[in-house]
Amino acid sequence: MSGRDTRLKAIRKIIADSKISSQEQLLNRLEDENVSITQATLSRDLKVLKVGKVPDAGGGYYYVLSETEGESFRGYVEDFKRGYLSLSFSHNLGVIKTLAGHADTVAIAMDRLNFPEILGTIAGDDTILVIIREGETKETLMQRLTDTMGTLENP
Repeated sequence: MSGRDTRLKAIRKIIADSKISSQEQLLNRLEDENVSITQATLSRDLKVLKVGKVPDAGGGYYYVLSETEGESFRGYVEDFKRGYLSLSFSHNLGVIKTLAGHADTVAIAMDRLNFPEILGTIAGDDTILVIIREGETKETLMQRLTDTMGTLENP
């Protein structure tokens, strides 16, 4: 893998796994990963990766990978919101209830959005099993979902 490919992969991973709000913060994280890069190169790489910024609940913004496999970030958010009804937890397991026939679309949206707190999802017709990674909490996942999707209300 070329140096550029390695660098782009590192940028993708950091943005997918963390809430990065500035190029300076991203540069620092890249340094932690032993990736040396200038601010100008980082700006070009962000354009190549089609990285965008979305609002968070606190009034700031953070980077997201705008396109995943040809589909937009906002499209996945809309897919999630269109079918989502509720979310409940038992330890590290979450159960999402969806409109009938929407579970697969909502689960695919969650998988494509690459929430670092989620180990995996299993979808039925109107129910999704969400498995939270060891060491993560349901509160952290709920905060990430709220930051990404907006307010999630259970009926």
